[in-house]
Amino acid sequence: MKIQQIKFNNQNKKYSIFIGNNIIKILPNQIRLICPNVKKIAFIIDSRVPIKFKRALLKSLRKYDLTFLGFSPSEKSKSMNSVNYFLNKLFAKNFNRSDLIIGVGGGIIGDLSGFVSSIFKRGINYVNLPTTLLSQVDAAVGGKTGVNSIYGKNLIGSFAQPKLVVCDTSFLKSLKRKEMICGYAEILKHAVIKDKKFFDWLKINTKSILQHRSDKLIYAIKKSCSIKLQFVNKDTDEKNYRMILNFGHTFAHAIEVKNNYTKSITHGEAVLAGMILATKLSVIKKVCNKKTLNDLLEIYKTNSLNYTFKRYEKLAEIIKLIPFLKNDKKNNDEKINFILLNKIGKTTLPNKNKISLNELRRKVKLFNKC
Repeated sequence: MKIQQIKFNNQNKKYSIFIGNNIIKILPNQIRLICPNVKKIAFIIDSRVPIKFKRALLKSLRKYDLTFLGFSPSEKSKSMNSVNYFLNKLFAKNFNRSDLIIGVGGGIIGDLSGFVSSIFKRGINYVNLPTTLLSQVDAAVGGKTGVNSIYGKNLIGSFAQPKLVVCDTSFLKSLKRKEMICGYAEILKHAVIKDKKFFDWLKINTKSILQHRSDKLIYAIKKSCSIKLQFVNKDTDEKNYRMILNFGHTFAHAIEVKNNYTKSITHGEAVLAGMILATKLSVIKKVCNKKTLNDLLEIYKTNSLNYTFKRYEKLAEIIKLIPFLKNDKKNNDEKINFILLNKIGKTTLPNKNKISLNELRRKVKLFNKC
């Protein structure tokens, strides 16, 4: 399959997302086009990225003054301490605003390096080279950057669009099933909230995606990015409409915070659990019917994804999540701001389903009836 291109274009920013297999070779020409005055490039790179990719980057961009800043990403290290570390490295190397940062890694690397680029001297050029399925379909698209606080996930950050995103599926070949599921969760979410036909396609092709079938992966990544960009283009700074992308994430972030961001549950697994909980809440609130929930459950069952929410079939486990919902960044008063599901391909609008903690405690007691 040839290289796919999606263009992000709104009044504030224009950039391209390239998707394909073995395409990091396009970087030199693209950098010359979008950042002609670059002299220095800093790679903020996941230390687990295979050495062959590091060598390929070094070879293709050898004309520039290159700095490699290795990093072991985790939700705990996604912090202001790490931001200050990278800022100080850039200052020590005398980087200017006309130079370039390239983030090479998963979503944490993208969030962190994007945030660093947005605040270094009030903004330095930034290119995102995502290396996980999750980052290629979600974190690399849309311009959200940031780090965690002790009070919650991604509470410190900015909106900053990159100059370029390159999604090379050759990076995904080394990923284990658990990591592929992590990205698949966001692909499925995009289908659930916006595109019934894509959801039906996923019913047939999910196994191929999880088994690294290149043609299916490239199609799913392009489709997923295109759906996300529809929301981002309408609401770049997440004032309203873009909040629909947070379907399932209110519960998911609570799950992650409660588990102290440990590796026992990935972000994608938390999102898969969160979507089921949000859909059950939708049924209880009579926003959607039980068939919609069953359609979603069927794709979980067929692809052995039920394990992600089994724990939260127990009422006691759901109730434990409620205190961690209060600090979700989408809340603007004492109520929890949920995005609920009408049917596959359509959600409620933002700010239409605000639920108090007391009401939520009553509603979750009915989940087992779904």
